[in-house]
Amino acid sequence: GRAAGSPRAALLLDEERGRLFAGAQNHLLSLALDDISQRDRKIYWPAPVEWREECNWAGKDITCMNFVKILHPYNRTHLYACGTGAFHPVCAFVEAGQHAEEPIFKLDPRRTEDGKGKSPYDPRHAAASVLVGEELYSGVATDLMGRDFTIFRSLGRRPSIRTEQHDSRWLNEPKFVAVFWVPESEDPDDDKIYFFFRETAVERQQGLGKTSFARIGQICRNDVGGQRSLVNKWTTFLKARLVCAVPGPDGADTHFDELRDVFLLQTRDKRNPLVYAVFSTSSSVFQGSAVCVYTMADIRRAFLGPFAHKEGPNYQWVSYQGRVPYPRPGMCPSKTFGTFGSTKDFPDEVIQFARHHPLMYNPVLPHGQRPLFLQAAVPYTFTRIAVDRVTAADGHYDVLFIGTDVGTVLKVVSVPKESWHRMEPLLLEELQVFQDASPITSLQLSSKRQQLYAGSATALAQLPLHRCGAYGKACAECCLARDPYCAWDGTACTRYVPNTKRRFRRQDVRNGDPNVLCSEGEPGPEVGSPRAGATGGTAPCGVPPSRPPVPRGVPQVPTDERVVRTERGVLLRSVQRADAGLYLCHATEHGFTQPLLRLSLEVIGARQAAGKAPAGDPQLAAGPPGRKVWYRDFLQLVERPPLGAADRGCQRLWSRGRPPPPPRAPAGAPGRGQGAEPRKARRRRTHEGPRAERGPRSASPW
Repeated sequence: GRAAGSPRAALLLDEERGRLFAGAQNHLLSLALDDISQRDRKIYWPAPVEWREECNWAGKDITCMNFVKILHPYNRTHLYACGTGAFHPVCAFVEAGQHAEEPIFKLDPRRTEDGKGKSPYDPRHAAASVLVGEELYSGVATDLMGRDFTIFRSLGRRPSIRTEQHDSRWLNEPKFVAVFWVPESEDPDDDKIYFFFRETAVERQQGLGKTSFARIGQICRNDVGGQRSLVNKWTTFLKARLVCAVPGPDGADTHFDELRDVFLLQTRDKRNPLVYAVFSTSSSVFQGSAVCVYTMADIRRAFLGPFAHKEGPNYQWVSYQGRVPYPRPGMCPSKTFGTFGSTKDFPDEVIQFARHHPLMYNPVLPHGQRPLFLQAAVPYTFTRIAVDRVTAADGHYDVLFIGTDVGTVLKVVSVPKESWHRMEPLLLEELQVFQDASPITSLQLSSKRQQLYAGSATALAQLPLHRCGAYGKACAECCLARDPYCAWDGTACTRYVPNTKRRFRRQDVRNGDPNVLCSEGEPGPEVGSPRAGATGGTAPCGVPPSRPPVPRGVPQVPTDERVVRTERGVLLRSVQRADAGLYLCHATEHGFTQPLLRLSLEVIGARQAAGKAPAGDPQLAAGPPGRKVWYRDFLQLVERPPLGAADRGCQRLWSRGRPPPPPRAPAGAPGRGQGAEPRKARRRRTHEGPRAERGPRSASPW
């Protein structure tokens, strides 16, 4: 996607301080989480003049600035920030205070340190890092040309340590995406750091060209390198392929291999978060994006499986069947798995095996063996993801916020299909965040403040996680939205708050059935009670009083050679006088029918079309004569937007019996009284974010 070459905005969301810290071009910003347009704190941090001049002599031009790429909380009072420094990576500690009301935000440019191995030289190069304790774990290129890629540990009291240099078996032109610390047991010596990246696959068969694979790599946090071999190099580094594919016939799966972003959704068990990953395709034939979900159990299983091994006359990659030395490579030195106190105590055969076998044979497959959500044949690519676990009346739901390379954010909820083991996605809405269609390069989510923060290369925006009022003013519309943030409270579609007793509250994310939840009279029992669904009303409530209900027994418009049903409505290929009348178009979803459009069709005879309407019939009075009227009105019919994804239909309410008109008779224009837009059509409509109710607040610090 277009975001691939864009400098990624460094965003750090700090709930305790109530601030959103942003790294920009030559600047650091501290913004209020409640309203990011209150830009009251700013640090100017340019590269020194001599660095900029040297960069300009090298012909780097516009990149000869300090692009802040790394931002981490260091302790209660300071942040750690790194930037490109005009191709001289540089880092510094930033004093930010402890509380939101403290107006402290300063950096001492005289107390900076070398940023090599922490920040990239070039702002267009990908890098990822995590600060654990006082140690920084980075995936980055450590040279000016961007060829020496490494997983690097710096800061802290222990010696710096890195991956083997210039060994394609370890890292082969990687693009680092994300880094996370995940505990493995109660013993901190078992803690692992997981790196997510994409790289050129070494195990791809020769002659098929370069192929990008998504990877997950692991290292032990207490790894200090080997004693005689792999000195100051990782001894516990392993990597596995991360598969996100649509199963196809005969094993011909459609793979999404371009890993774009990863979000770690914490659960009650800190050792087992859910991994949400965004992918795109590298194929020139098939274009699309997908979201896959992985469990830590499946990830750990892959690292406990067989190692990949290259052998035979054709040097094929196979599963290693020989003896694996003890302790098993990839295991951390701890009391859990043995008596080794340090990686320096590992036997030489363990070190040598780890050096030559960093790749696992089995890939990590997604939960459900397929993507949770995918989009194909759309004019955009997924770039970023943030996930919120929401408590609803009928369970917990994961709501996905997916950024794209055209400046939009998709809001998707995952609901069970037949059971909680098989989920299906529902696209709730699509918001246009950046009017210039700048790619979304960063997403940060605050469940506490119910806000989403999006960054591009040039701006920041703030969005509410829910806009319940946008779903309409009726119970059925609120119910059909199936948004876990929202519920019908008896009078309006409002924010659903768990553990609050409200008699009239209605919500059913799993089924979204208004016939059960919404009744024309007194509301029934609240969702979740034993009587819910058993005694609730069955009338399709939700049509406001000003909108008449759908008449019963009204015939559907027949389709034959003369009448054709299309995606945009009904086309009358030849008009007869009996076709005149009032037409009602409606959408049906979950048994609920809602009027969308009323059309009054007048059939005008040849004499009337020439401007000779019969006296006393003002409705047949002609406008401008000739076929021009018919042509204009026909275009108005054809260009009307589609009615959405709900089942659509058109009905005849009444007709006027008149003699059939002469051949080539013109048809009338669409007429009076357009109804409300259906939920699914509204859901897929692109909303203009800043113009919409409670839309995004934005700041343009760049």
